[in-house]
Amino acid sequence: MQNLKITLVQAEQHWEKKEENLAHYEDLLRSVEKTDIIVLPEMFHTGFTMNAVDLAEEGENGMALTWLRKMSQEMNAAFYTSYIAKEDEFHYNRGVFVEPNGRITHYDKRKLFTLASEEKTYKSGKVKTRILYKGWKLQFQICYDLRFPEISRNGMVDHKSAKFDVLLYVANWPERRNLHWKSLLQARAIENQCYVVGVNRVGKDGKELTYSGDSSVFNANGELISTILPSHEMVQTIELNHETLTEFRSQLAFLKDI
Repeated sequence: MQNLKITLVQAEQHWEKKEENLAHYEDLLRSVEKTDIIVLPEMFHTGFTMNAVDLAEEGENGMALTWLRKMSQEMNAAFYTSYIAKEDEFHYNRGVFVEPNGRITHYDKRKLFTLASEEKTYKSGKVKTRILYKGWKLQFQICYDLRFPEISRNGMVDHKSAKFDVLLYVANWPERRNLHWKSLLQARAIENQCYVVGVNRVGKDGKELTYSGDSSVFNANGELISTILPSHEMVQTIELNHETLTEFRSQLAFLKDI
């Protein structure tokens, strides 16, 4: 099976300014060469805001999905991120995986951040979302989901292969709790014997919260294999090796005991 190249975009976000954010991402992405998946922070073109009434987008022709489809086609790479979606009079913190062929898979954040009263603005998702992409099994998560291992538990399918190979997290996770972010990403990799990719923003938001990024990729042994610096805008592409993952799972066959 081919290796998978994942590009992490650790960016500063302009508070509730969609056009500025999209233009900024385009600048950052100019340096990216061939890759398979590009990951942007949570609520990528607004920042983590409760102003859903003014900023939500409905259907598949809003600014977020239009831009993501365009960039996915131009770069021949899939994108994973989240944005504010409206559906049936409800608002969602909606993760989207957009492929170059136009296919869109969505995942609605299941664990809403009560410290910011997110549950008063958004409706929680109810189901996990996994897909097969280029032979790799991916599972999608958003920010606060990271604190709840029960919703990202790996295992075996018919005693033959793991349920997923990569956990993808996008976040607006404040610097004051960055130890939790880094530790929990590493823990999810170890307990699920998978690659874990976490992409977080940097800078300050409209509530004066500071973000250090600490975007990371951990392998199945819990080892950090990315080198993105905290508190800096950075773009880095990491290549994931499926043969190495399979061999590691074979040597330490823990998933079958779940």
